[in-house]
Amino acid sequence: MDLRFFTVLKFLWSTKITSKSLIFPMKRKKGPAPKMLGNEVCSVCGDKASGFHYNVLSCEGCKGFFRRSVIKNAQYVCKNGGKCEMDMYMRRKCQQCRLRKCHEAGMQEQCVLSEEQIRLKKMKKQEEEQTRGVLVQHSPSLTLPEIPSLTPDQVLMIEKLVAAQHQCNQRAYADRLKVTPWPQISEPQNREARQQRFAHFTELTIISVQEIVEFAKQLPGFLDLTREDQIALLKTSTIEVMLLETSRRYNPEIECVTFLKDLSYSREDFAKAGLQFEFINPIFEFSKGMTDLKLDDAEFALLIAINIFSADRPNVQDHRLVEQLQQTYVEALHSYICIHRPNDQLMFPRMLMKLVSLRTLSCVHSEQVFALRLQDKKLPPLLSEIWDVHE
Repeated sequence: MDLRFFTVLKFLWSTKITSKSLIFPMKRKKGPAPKMLGNEVCSVCGDKASGFHYNVLSCEGCKGFFRRSVIKNAQYVCKNGGKCEMDMYMRRKCQQCRLRKCHEAGMQEQCVLSEEQIRLKKMKKQEEEQTRGVLVQHSPSLTLPEIPSLTPDQVLMIEKLVAAQHQCNQRAYADRLKVTPWPQISEPQNREARQQRFAHFTELTIISVQEIVEFAKQLPGFLDLTREDQIALLKTSTIEVMLLETSRRYNPEIECVTFLKDLSYSREDFAKAGLQFEFINPIFEFSKGMTDLKLDDAEFALLIAINIFSADRPNVQDHRLVEQLQQTYVEALHSYICIHRPNDQLMFPRMLMKLVSLRTLSCVHSEQVFALRLQDKKLPPLLSEIWDVHE
């Protein structure tokens, strides 16, 4: 199978800014906006209106101004004591009165989507479109068996993968006592506590990397590759497999991720360790999406194997062999899903499209690593080597 269509997507990740909700007396009824006649004027400045924006008939200029003001939580000052009459001329001279007039006209802050909400909306729409595309295209390109049945070899392979995962998880759990304890100091700016939290997370990451390497060695076909190709696949897939494993440990009820059975962390805990919300929020959103799929151990193990055997990784030499190995796991996953989820024809392409999301998160992770370097946070040698960080 050729999964090169899993191209790396790049988005502008911005922190969500929450605005105070306001209640206005002027409120348009829900439903489609009335048709424009062509001679409507902006309720704020009197310029030609382009449509209903944020509940008010307005021009593109006032629409953009209101959005920017809300997103930035801007505070303006009027030189005339807030008494300017707003028109096309004054809108450029006094921002405070322009924003006041926006509110008076009925523009609602809660109608403004944050950059984070827009990103998630675009991602969801793109994933849905790609899922439909994969559903239409996957049959001829994957050469999947017409009859959804698992061969004895596939059954044995799946049992081996699940057993290998459990074995690696148990080894990782045994190493939990080696991890620097999470500090009990509540002060988030305490330098020593921040260093301990960062060490705590990096040591958990090292355990996860070791767990992934051990699991990869037990994948049928992995050791048939050259040492160079093994390293190339692991260096670029490790963070994505870690994110898959993180999603397995996500508890939507408490919105926390649990590592090593009894160590749970919220978004705030990740931030206290020095990570940025631009990286944290996408991780939690991805984990929530994976939780909705309700994958079992076999499906997770097969998806991880497919992710590892990606022939389009940098520095891979034997693309044909890697693709052949990946095809084995793709066929097994497809048959497994057809048997265990016969009424959900979209599950297979949905799962494959999660690998696209992982490529996106991998790009964000690279930005996070760069940000850590700017903060003079030194990564352990193993992580520096895997993520190509040269101190």
